[in-house]
Amino acid sequence: MTAAPPHLNRRMIETLLADWLPKAKQRRLVLIYGRYEEGSSEFTVGVAGDRRRVHVTDQHSVLGLVEAWQRHQAERDGDDLLVVTTSVDDAQLGWNVRGYALGRSTQTVDRARIVAQRFGATDLDPRIRTEPWLIDALLDAEPPGGWPRNGSVLTRDAAMRALIGARLGGGTLPEGALDPGALLTWSLEPTGPDRFARLSEQERAGVADWLAGTVGEVARIILRLAADGRAADAMPLGLVGTVVTRPNASPEDALAFGGLLAGVQPQVLRAFTDAVGGTIERWISEAESGGLLAAVARERVTAVAERADQLAATVNLTEALRDSRFLPSSLASALRALASALSRPPAKGGIGAVERVLDDVRNHALARLYPERLRAAEMAVRIHRWLASPLPDVTSVATAVRNQIAEWAWVDRALTTLWVGDAGGNPAVSQAYRALYQAARDRRDRLDEQFATRLASWVPRASSNDPGGCLLVEDVLDAIARPVAGRRAPLIVVLDGMSTAVATEFGEQAAARGWREASPRQGERLAAVTVIPSVTRAARASLLAGTLNVGDQAAERGGFTAYWRKHRRGAALFHKNDLAGQAGHRLADALVDALAGEDVVGVVLNTIDDALDHGKEGERTGWSMHEITYLPELLDAARGYGRPVLLVADHGHVLERSATDKPLKAAGVESARWRAGAPGDGEVELAGPRVLLGGGRVTVPWREDVRYTSRKSGYHGGASLAEMVVPVLVLLPSDELLPAGWHVLSPEAVIPAWWEQQRASLPEPTAPVRGPGRRKAEPEPAMSLFSVEEPVESIGARVVATDVYAAQRAFVPKAPDKQIVATVIDALFDADGSLSLSAVAERAGRAARRPEFFAATLQRLLNVDGYPVLSLRDGDRNVKLDREMLQAQFGVRV
Repeated sequence: MTAAPPHLNRRMIETLLADWLPKAKQRRLVLIYGRYEEGSSEFTVGVAGDRRRVHVTDQHSVLGLVEAWQRHQAERDGDDLLVVTTSVDDAQLGWNVRGYALGRSTQTVDRARIVAQRFGATDLDPRIRTEPWLIDALLDAEPPGGWPRNGSVLTRDAAMRALIGARLGGGTLPEGALDPGALLTWSLEPTGPDRFARLSEQERAGVADWLAGTVGEVARIILRLAADGRAADAMPLGLVGTVVTRPNASPEDALAFGGLLAGVQPQVLRAFTDAVGGTIERWISEAESGGLLAAVARERVTAVAERADQLAATVNLTEALRDSRFLPSSLASALRALASALSRPPAKGGIGAVERVLDDVRNHALARLYPERLRAAEMAVRIHRWLASPLPDVTSVATAVRNQIAEWAWVDRALTTLWVGDAGGNPAVSQAYRALYQAARDRRDRLDEQFATRLASWVPRASSNDPGGCLLVEDVLDAIARPVAGRRAPLIVVLDGMSTAVATEFGEQAAARGWREASPRQGERLAAVTVIPSVTRAARASLLAGTLNVGDQAAERGGFTAYWRKHRRGAALFHKNDLAGQAGHRLADALVDALAGEDVVGVVLNTIDDALDHGKEGERTGWSMHEITYLPELLDAARGYGRPVLLVADHGHVLERSATDKPLKAAGVESARWRAGAPGDGEVELAGPRVLLGGGRVTVPWREDVRYTSRKSGYHGGASLAEMVVPVLVLLPSDELLPAGWHVLSPEAVIPAWWEQQRASLPEPTAPVRGPGRRKAEPEPAMSLFSVEEPVESIGARVVATDVYAAQRAFVPKAPDKQIVATVIDALFDADGSLSLSAVAERAGRAARRPEFFAATLQRLLNVDGYPVLSLRDGDRNVKLDREMLQAQFGVRV
């Protein structure tokens, strides 16, 4: 035996004994050529169902070996086994020792066979025997729980996966679990790369070769950095490396990057940067999901991106990477470019540059991690679009109210976000937002001033008999609630202080929850004019009583029940202290019983008004329905009991925007936004029957930055549009509850044109969803005698004219008219392939009385061979048309 004795450990000896002892015939001595790492030890092994005590000693001299055997014979039980690891040649041992040994000789160790046995295999891949480093590594790295069992033959791939799991961390990796993303994630772990760096050079090379063959050459880059102690820079370098892999890379940039990572072939570097980008995208999606790992994913992305910026700066590549989708510096650069574009005066024909820069911000991957910064950028561009549009004159109170609910409320919503500025604290961006805010605010002030002037002449004569084209707050029950109650008693939720800007958010959120908004006016959201001053004790009492009134909660409750009693309906009104249920119940039993019954139910929620009054509004840039105490539970209960819902305010509000901590000094102050006395700058005097306080004559500010009392988060009582216009949202759980002559409002119908960059313009549908009766068909226009030009056939018309469509239609009973299907296809095509289900139903008219059924029918018509040409998204609230697939399946092209 001339080879160096192999190192042995307890597990290896246990494996050898398990193989040898069944054939040992009660031998008490085993000689093994090798070195025992632990020197000596004792343990018990199982042999053929019996347990035997084993004593191991390491002896490399004849004398030591003989003494160990003699001592064992004298001191140990007759069944105990002595294992001696030794390098003494058999020729030096006499038969007085060898004669007692297993096989009467020193046993040699087949380490490859031990490996197979440790994996529970009877044989192993021949390639493993040719790689001593792999055998040594497998014997050395066996985890405490042992190697996994992989069948009768241990393959090289199985052995390598097990070894990598043990050496690099993360446990054994099953088939398919090892990919570039997994390796990149491993590169950021605190211990795994260090363990790899401490491996022998031969083992590192072997692992790198196998991973390169399995995962790709990307693995070599990661492991090379790990061996150099730079594993944590692998992903940051992948982000910086795009400076070299892009088509317009310069030699100077390539040279600079070579100072960070040299010696990588271009195609390998491109695969590496792609893998890093894909992993970052996946982590960003995980961060957006809000799941258990969202915070971890966000921290990973942030750490990698910030380190990439640091590395880029060390070699002067920051400017070269300004178009990167992953670096914080490039996001900051895109936002600065947007700020620069926004700083130029808006013009209707010249906003293309602004739109393109906004697209750059939207396309930046990190923008998804900072939705508040993206939201502010989008709001800034929306305001820029609005400023580029012509400003209508306020010709009457009625036109101002309609414009407020249809358009200017959206301006107010955007301005609330712009007021906060850039959440990243970029001075240039914040300054641009501030300038844009001020320009829009000046424009809104002019509208409020014109409105106040019209209001002063309207108030003295305005009444339910002569509203001047307006819906008055005291007429909301008559004009809106009663028609809705014709099919099912409604739930009327008074959101104290809800402005029209907040209502735009709640309308979107209600649609997202599956509610259908309705209105007696085609394509118009409802709004009313509140009383003067626009304070709760006058406005809410008038709303709930159905007549001009002033009072507290008792007066509100009495007026509400009296109104409905007059119309032969029972009613119950619940205020804040009436809503809380007992333990285990969110809502009070009395409220739930009322909702389950047939009476009209009213509920007053004070969350918004309380937030303004007690300083809880803070720097919020919007409201969520979930932030309104009890509102989500009320909506769920209403849906469960099949009730329509009215979300209505008694008055709106303005937010704190004054330039000083001190209030305006004035005489006759009664509240934050109204007083008695002669009007000054930014104020108007109002008098008439709708002025319910101050003896019928008050002075109120129309400017939002005027207040007479100490600072709060917001105020009401004045004459601005945001305070005087009351939003009314009618929400239906199903179209069956739509009042006769009313219309369903799609989300697209109530959004102003400048709010979205591209939005389909919905024409009048063929008929309202539910009409009061049949209408005579309109006569077709006479055909022109001379045809100048053949009209271009739409994509929808070409689709329904194909043989493929005819074949699909043959299997769909009662399919809608081809012209209706073509109209819907055209609408979806023009809207970038996506519309709300309400908008699709509006386009289809009476054919979509049941929108969900109509959408399912369209899917049967268009989804050829099961391909998802048309699909429903977001809980079946939106319809998505795959335009490319539509053209491919039906053989038509735009």
